[in-house]
Amino acid sequence: MSTHRPQATGRGLAAVVLSTLALTACASTPEEVEPAGEAEVTAQEVPTEISVTHAQGETTVPVNPETVLTFDLATLDTLTELGVEVDGLPKSNLPGHLADFDTPDMLDVGTLFEPDYEAVNAAAPDLIIVAGRSAEALPELEKIAPTIDLSNDWADFRGSVEANAAILGQIFDKEDEVAEIVAQLGADIEAAKEITADAGTGLVVMTAGGEVTAYGPGSRFGFVHDELGLTPAIEDVEAATHGEAVSFEFIAEANPDWLVVVDRDVAVGESGAAAAQVLENELVAGTTAWSSDQVVYVDSVDWYIVNGGLGTLSRMVDEITTALG
Repeated sequence: MSTHRPQATGRGLAAVVLSTLALTACASTPEEVEPAGEAEVTAQEVPTEISVTHAQGETTVPVNPETVLTFDLATLDTLTELGVEVDGLPKSNLPGHLADFDTPDMLDVGTLFEPDYEAVNAAAPDLIIVAGRSAEALPELEKIAPTIDLSNDWADFRGSVEANAAILGQIFDKEDEVAEIVAQLGADIEAAKEITADAGTGLVVMTAGGEVTAYGPGSRFGFVHDELGLTPAIEDVEAATHGEAVSFEFIAEANPDWLVVVDRDVAVGESGAAAAQVLENELVAGTTAWSSDQVVYVDSVDWYIVNGGLGTLSRMVDEITTALG
């Protein structure tokens, strides 16, 4: 396209020439020259999608997705720590502090085990996150939108929590924030180790419906031993998701110096005898932990429901450090 330019004559021509020379002189100063097209190149280099490797493979996901649904409450916890809001989650019976997320603006997308596919589809999500309880739904959910599985590895619990947080940091451009939280977590764990080194032995148990299960190294709550360094009262407890069913005689024989207790009934909102009532008997009372008032009743919502988020893990470490300190 051509542009008509009026001709300059006389003084007007001189003014044009002087202006041109002045502009040329300014442009010739090296330190004031802005590389041509630098802003455009930088903008082009910012990725709009990245490929992430997760528990069920590799998935291409958008960077900073707008509509995010999570069926994993540990992911919700980590994203909250990073200042990232989600748009939908399973809202039924959210216990404890999770009830704060049961708002009119939050979409209800099913349960922790079974997605409401119609609601998910209507939300038109840019990213769906599953883990643990909802992991089996990934093949169907990924037909709707990019879906990733951020399940934890109980054998490398801390490592998987940090790896999943790193994935979220990449997706939501929060890598620096993740690094800062992970660094603080590492310092807190080192401080905990100094306390557990002289604390004696410990046993983690969970009560549910009047029954008791125990957890050892490599199990769902094994990080107490594996990462925090509390010596296990029993080495060969079955490393199962729901622990190994044990008797009160088992606890008495293990005779831990510390008893860490998770109350599942409280965590899931079921009625039943409180953990303290379940454990109150002559056999448990004879242990060093009970007689020395070294029974730690932890936040069961964090430990059983939300277990696996960055914020949750930090709070769990703090609970043990405070109790044993």
